[in-house]
Amino acid sequence: MQYGLLELWGHMGAFAKFIVILLIAMSVISFTVAAAKWFRFRKMATSTRAFAPRFSQALEANNIPEALELSEKYKNSHVARVLGESLREVAPLLNDPRVAGAAINSAERSVEREQILLANDLKSGMGILGTVASTAPFVGLLGTTWGVITAFSGMATAGGGLEAISAGIAEALLTTAVGLMVAITAVWLYNYFNTRLDGLFTELAYAGREMIDWMMTRDTRRSHPGTPAFSGD
Repeated sequence: MQYGLLELWGHMGAFAKFIVILLIAMSVISFTVAAAKWFRFRKMATSTRAFAPRFSQALEANNIPEALELSEKYKNSHVARVLGESLREVAPLLNDPRVAGAAINSAERSVEREQILLANDLKSGMGILGTVASTAPFVGLLGTTWGVITAFSGMATAGGGLEAISAGIAEALLTTAVGLMVAITAVWLYNYFNTRLDGLFTELAYAGREMIDWMMTRDTRRSHPGTPAFSGD
């Protein structure tokens, strides 16, 4: 006798149904986290594309107030957040040659600090995806184990052979199948966003290094205004 999904659901016990509902909830949570992160990363990329060339032009012109204003305007940009906070911290020191070295050291520490804070912020939700990916198969297996125990207990009580418990085993295995589907999806999402994060952190490190280089050669750029200051790539 063959069972469809609806028939299997109808014959499942309360515990197995609870496991399936729990797995569906875990899947919804992982997709919600993934959607929120995807939209945030998209806004960050769009804002950074608009911010980087204008910020570069402001630095080339040695217009620090405009550069700071741009970092406030494009707050959704991860690059604007890190460079803006760092530049704001050292801006009062840049016009004093006596503390130029201290300003550069302060900027380096500020860039590193802001990168760490932003990294912690951007990693929010990754723990949820990792937890769903690692636990969903075991949750499904728990439902399967319970279902198999129930099926064999029923056979021992009512008698009969494997045909009598085949439907029960099929119902039990359904929870494992659902658990694997939830886990596989969560693993894909986790790896995708980990790759995106690696790219963002590399971009931040490069942008921060370029701003420090600009500070170190600022006097040269004043003498040669055509020299590029910051590419933002």
